[in-house]
Amino acid sequence: MTFWNRIALALKGSSGHTHAPLGRSYIGTYGGAFLSGTAPFSYEASVREAYIENAIAQRAVRIVSEGVGGAPIVPVNGSVEALLQTTSAGQPLLETIAAHLLLHGNAYVQVLEGLSGDIDHQPAELFALRPDRITIEPDAKGWPAAYVYRAGENQTRFAAEESGGRNTIIHIKAFHPTDDHYGLGCLGAASRAVAVHNAATVWNKALLDNAARPSGALVYDPGADGSVLSPDQFDRLKAEMEASFAGTGNAGRPMLLEGGLSWQSMSMSPADMDFVALKAAAAREIALAFGVPPMLLGLPGDNSYANYREANRALWRLTILPLAGKLLEGLSRGLQDWWPDLDLNIDRDQIPALSEDRERLWKQVCEADFLSPEEKRAMLGIE
Repeated sequence: MTFWNRIALALKGSSGHTHAPLGRSYIGTYGGAFLSGTAPFSYEASVREAYIENAIAQRAVRIVSEGVGGAPIVPVNGSVEALLQTTSAGQPLLETIAAHLLLHGNAYVQVLEGLSGDIDHQPAELFALRPDRITIEPDAKGWPAAYVYRAGENQTRFAAEESGGRNTIIHIKAFHPTDDHYGLGCLGAASRAVAVHNAATVWNKALLDNAARPSGALVYDPGADGSVLSPDQFDRLKAEMEASFAGTGNAGRPMLLEGGLSWQSMSMSPADMDFVALKAAAAREIALAFGVPPMLLGLPGDNSYANYREANRALWRLTILPLAGKLLEGLSRGLQDWWPDLDLNIDRDQIPALSEDRERLWKQVCEADFLSPEEKRAMLGIE
């Protein structure tokens, strides 16, 4: 099978993974999204292909999610800070929520209240639920009435609002232009580039297994008498080729051809089909889908940023800070039933990647002679 045939199969969704039927009543589906000309989108299969089997996509998600999880937060109530710093199923809470938003487009956080003897029944833990197991049940008017969590044969139903008006499920979602209830993640946009990149990796492995040479053919010259190989001769020649000249263990072994046989290459070389550039372009497209500058992933040929420091600053400005802001705003709204004045924000002054921006602002404010010291402190956010 040629390289281009592998790519065609990958784009058709023929990677051997089952694509589940699409719809809100099925587990593992993805916000009602279809890929044009392909099978219905399956979140589980896409996560397997993109995050588990693709190094570029996995590293891009980890860079962003770990950046969100490690971002400094403006000091808040001690109880809230303890909730945010706890782990969820052994993973950092904010990092897990950020990964769910990137991959699935939805993050569901269950608020677990303390025992009945606790003061005001304050939350004792925030738990990030797997978004592919959640189904939203709308009411007659289309508003979310309940969240149904399914794990195997077990099913748990959480009302959108409990009797006391408090929310037990905090739903944070990315914008989806065609769906009222579910957000849109990055996997759909990155799926074609992931398929191309994975197919290129499989092609690389096949070349190594075949002595790193394109496939070819043994051409038999019948000569003047026009004789052909007998079936026994053909089978013997095929068996000798597979045993002595195929695979990495036989790489570089010279081939001795009997009279009338000659070797002819049948496929394009990697240079002819610009193989390296094709794989690099797919990797850059994957990085683009997740909002990570290609330079930070070690991809060659990136001239968009002057240096690594500038690329890191762009990552924080364009990807990590907006995602962290959406995440913290959703948590603030969900926890305001217990802490009405809660306002979670990232402390930008504590981010090393943005130190140059902060120094430039301070310099501009300090040089403004028409401002009083009190006005300068107010502009810098200093009480």
